[in-house]
Amino acid sequence: MLNHIVLMGRLTADPELRRTTAGTPVASFRLAVDRDFKDSSGVRQTDFIDCIAWRNTADFVNRYFARGRMAVVSGRLQIRQWKNKNDETRYSAEVVADSVYFGDAKPDRGGENDEFVPAKSGVNVPGQFEDLSDEDDGDLPF
Repeated sequence: MLNHIVLMGRLTADPELRRTTAGTPVASFRLAVDRDFKDSSGVRQTDFIDCIAWRNTADFVNRYFARGRMAVVSGRLQIRQWKNKNDETRYSAEVVADSVYFGDAKPDRGGENDEFVPAKSGVNVPGQFEDLSDEDDGDLPF
């Protein structure tokens, strides 16, 4: 069986970090994901998808992501069953994130040119590489 999903969208709010009674971190967040096509009126529809991340991934999401930030989430789809106040059975779908990646570079709004700077995770952005010297690398095996 295969249950794998990859989504790319923007966070609709800051992630909410909680801890289980055992102290395990869990982060909840919602992604706004645009559909690939437009409807009959020419409008692109958006799906709002609940996501949950556990342990180190939860800490990472809480630390580096905020409302409006583009994220790529890789994980599995989970359907939860629960009862409402009237004892009616309800179902909720959510993505359990195995990995969360930056979908964009964070803009630096302090400068005149609004250049993009690397995200805190160390993602490289064109023009941000370190210059290499022409020194002899005689110890390299190739």
